[in-house]
Amino acid sequence: MKLSEMIRSGYGIEEDYNCAEKILYGANRAYGLGLEPETLRLAAGFGGGLAIGEVCGALCGAVMVLSLLHVETVAHQSATLKPSTRALLEEFRSEMGCIDCTTLKAKYRTPEQKCLSIIERAALCLDRLAAECQNL
Repeated sequence: MKLSEMIRSGYGIEEDYNCAEKILYGANRAYGLGLEPETLRLAAGFGGGLAIGEVCGALCGAVMVLSLLHVETVAHQSATLKPSTRALLEEFRSEMGCIDCTTLKAKYRTPEQKCLSIIERAALCLDRLAAECQNL
């Protein structure tokens, strides 16, 4: 199952994951990344736009996944990380209008669905880029 399908189906709601956690924990399952629970906890502080409404936490989680897929040792040795990250952010911004949490919440968050549409859009963008990287 694709990450976006997992998110659409309610992945992470029962566990009370924030947006970044839904993306990283979900990608771990969807893409078979093999991350340990201790590693997955790294996403916790990225939710809510880094807790201050800045860059969307779902996008931060997606960048963590792209980093894992593109980097073997350090970022400077990867020729593909920056273009992939740029593609993620540009595609998301093109479809949603911005990448900052505060504006996204004002436009798309609802009391019933919370940030589901935002997280799902980030997951759709990540699914495409991960498939290009992994031939999923």
